[in-house]
Amino acid sequence: MVQKAIELNLKTIGRKVLPSSARRLLYSGRVSAGKLRENLTLAGLLARTWGKKPGSWVRYDKYRVRINDGPNFYLLCKDLFVRKLYHFTAQAADPRILDCGGNIGMSILYFKHVYPQSRIIAFEPDPAIFPYLKDNVGENRLDNVTLMQAAVTKEEGTLAFYSDGLYGSCLANHASRGIPEGWTRYDVPCVRLSKYLDEPVDLLKMNIEGAEYDVISECAGRLRQVRELIIEYHHLPGLPRTLHRILSILHECGFEYLINDFDSETNPGVRAPFELAPESRYFLLIYARRVA
Repeated sequence: MVQKAIELNLKTIGRKVLPSSARRLLYSGRVSAGKLRENLTLAGLLARTWGKKPGSWVRYDKYRVRINDGPNFYLLCKDLFVRKLYHFTAQAADPRILDCGGNIGMSILYFKHVYPQSRIIAFEPDPAIFPYLKDNVGENRLDNVTLMQAAVTKEEGTLAFYSDGLYGSCLANHASRGIPEGWTRYDVPCVRLSKYLDEPVDLLKMNIEGAEYDVISECAGRLRQVRELIIEYHHLPGLPRTLHRILSILHECGFEYLINDFDSETNPGVRAPFELAPESRYFLLIYARRVA
């Protein structure tokens, strides 16, 4: 009876905030209360954040977050907190996590939400983004989080780095087709990931804008220190196609893996009808767990 009341109440609200396609699904009776709650959460989040200006402070769950872009914040909340794409099952209360590509810190907030005692090292090279990351970790008083303003690459030193200041960036050696107009160049320090694999890692998360294969191949000899990986693979114009090479390394290092394509909102490049061309761009999420 209570479940029926909840569903009825959610349907009433849904008539006011959901798009027509979602309302048709709702009226058909083919959507669960849980799925409806998710849709309503996303609709409310979309309305609150989409038009927010860079530098705005927004509250999400128990966190206060300084955002650099409303749509980026919405997609991060949807993918991480609602769809739980970065979820993993730790073997202890204080898992060690390496977060390559920390952006504004939403992944760190999610990891701390699930595992408050987690020990996190986060890498974010973008000078335009790093202040947001630092503010969000400090504002929410997160313990055991080390922030590194550096790019994770296959060699140490300094590299040219290009950024739009929001969510687009690349290293100079991955910019074979030129830099988009309006992007800013920076010289950023680079570190090798293998240096941080000198002790066991519960989760290695990687979202590094096309440099995935370079980094995975550099640290392949130490990947047996890692229990689980979450890698965002970038299929972008001008970049070498390295998905098969990444999967081969994971297989050779004793990992089982699965591949997820996010959804058509986050990743419109995977929508049917399918097309592959030199200008094609899409993203894949690789989840891997060591079994050998």
